[in-house]
Amino acid sequence: MLQPSVGARVVRAADLAGTAVFAVEGALAAAHAGFDLIGILVLSFVTALGGGVVRDVMLGLRPAAIARPEYAVIVILGALATALPASVRPPVSSWPVTIMDAVGLSLFAVAGTEKALENAVHRLPACFLGTVGAVGGGVIRDILLNEVPHILHKDIYASAALLAAVVVVIGRWLKLGPRPVALAAGIACFGLRIGAVAYGWQLPRIA
Repeated sequence: MLQPSVGARVVRAADLAGTAVFAVEGALAAAHAGFDLIGILVLSFVTALGGGVVRDVMLGLRPAAIARPEYAVIVILGALATALPASVRPPVSSWPVTIMDAVGLSLFAVAGTEKALENAVHRLPACFLGTVGAVGGGVIRDILLNEVPHILHKDIYASAALLAAVVVVIGRWLKLGPRPVALAAGIACFGLRIGAVAYGWQLPRIA
């Protein structure tokens, strides 16, 4: 039996970890919006798995979220974590949730780009797929919450995911190890996202 490559193991670990983080974040957003348990489960699912499903479909693959039951288990556990009393749930705009979101963004950006490269996608579209996989679930979440998707008007978000994707692509082009490259890319994405929130960094806008 063939052992998965180091790159494939990095993708799987980052994908599962990112799913867990975004599942909790999506469930918290649904709980604060007053959704019932089914609504919380639905929003948790789309937040955690939406971007990855879009990415896998664009890669011509059967989405891992459908093929592997552990993704659904992770989402259900994340949704159940919102069964806390409302008084102890962190606000959606709080720093703990912002940090959680930045971690999930970093993990999915790394996983998506690595997966694209593992499937022989050219470096340029690999960056695009990594970014789409990172932000796609959040876009669907915002639409279901009847909000303008955050990536269209909030401080630096998709750009942070793109930075991670570019770091992964450059690292792989230089033939560096997948683990240190993934770590460097994740730190770059996380740092840029948190810095943007802390200091109000914005991309230039066209009037």
